[in-house]
Amino acid sequence: MTGTGTVAPPGVADGPLPRVWADVVGQDAAVAQFRRAASPEGSLAQAWLITGPPGSGRSTAARAFAATLQCEQGTGCGECRACRTVLAGTHPDVTVVATDKLSIAKEEVRALVMTAQRAPATGRHRVLVIEDADRMSAGTFNVLLKSIEEPPPSTVWMLCAPSAEDLAATIRSRCRLVTLSVPDSAVVAELLERRDGVDPALALRAARAAQGHIGLALRYATQEGSLAAREEAARTLLALRGAGEAVLAAQGLVDRATAEAKEHADTVAAEERERFLRSAGIDDGKVPPALRSQVKQLEDDAKRRQTRLVRDVLDRYLLDVHSVLRDVLGRQLGAGGELVNIEVAPEIERVASRGDGRVTLTLLEAVQEARARIAGNVPPLLAIEALLARIAISLV
Repeated sequence: MTGTGTVAPPGVADGPLPRVWADVVGQDAAVAQFRRAASPEGSLAQAWLITGPPGSGRSTAARAFAATLQCEQGTGCGECRACRTVLAGTHPDVTVVATDKLSIAKEEVRALVMTAQRAPATGRHRVLVIEDADRMSAGTFNVLLKSIEEPPPSTVWMLCAPSAEDLAATIRSRCRLVTLSVPDSAVVAELLERRDGVDPALALRAARAAQGHIGLALRYATQEGSLAAREEAARTLLALRGAGEAVLAAQGLVDRATAEAKEHADTVAAEERERFLRSAGIDDGKVPPALRSQVKQLEDDAKRRQTRLVRDVLDRYLLDVHSVLRDVLGRQLGAGGELVNIEVAPEIERVASRGDGRVTLTLLEAVQEARARIAGNVPPLLAIEALLARIAISLV
């Protein structure tokens, strides 16, 4: 079942990595653990908990592991039909659940549990991957627990979350834990060059700004103006003077986040509505009474999706604020090393020279508090206003 198992003999994880692992960068220990478990000599747990900070590649690692388990060669060759279909998301025996809303619904997990009971159609295993497993409620965890405790022999669960503590103790105690780390900027930059064809200098700049977050690094490298906007936000932060400026800055930030989230949510909602109407054979846009509750559900999903996206955009900003303040603290403490926000180095040096490291340390704690407050349903504008006002007053 899910015990620690035996360790494969030396050599299982040696040598060049199979192709399915090419995009799992900076995670040598975790990859070796997965490969040992999938090898003939290893012991394969039936429930896995893959943890690591956002952008570390949890979902990518889960898919690579799933491909290795289904590989016709047993290695994760990346070339056989099984490997290719797993990575493309079309393998009949690999189910992935991801959400862009605030939570994963019980109905989705119930459907997964039913799928878990079926024997594999073509592969050796029935694999179920839950991305953002931390977005399940306590009640949803209870729906999942029985299947995690007593899965069919061929079923393998993979749950992805930022940390083990984000899941119910009853769930995590039945999983084998694999922890990913924040990949080094140079490793992320190399991935952007190799996989996405990004210019080396831009790749390194984007990776450094993203602080090891692979998805965000790709955004910075490929979305025009995103790096410049990040640098401008850092300058604005370091130039804040007084509560009035902080309130205006917070309002502008929340307005931009809301507009960005609404645009994306509206696009997805329109696509989902069009698919639903097409599948129901409706071509004039007139929804019959019997189907209106389903259309209402799509509209509610769109609202939840927008709420989550607003929080995600603001959290990304708060992580940038944290990096700027950490750079300031590093200079105040005389620490060496390259700045994360090297493009605003003069402003960082200026603020550091007139500030106190103890004050900056309390501001770093305030950033984390603001992140927790927003995640805990405090109105984002209030949390951002309070934080920026505190920073503005403290950095004067």
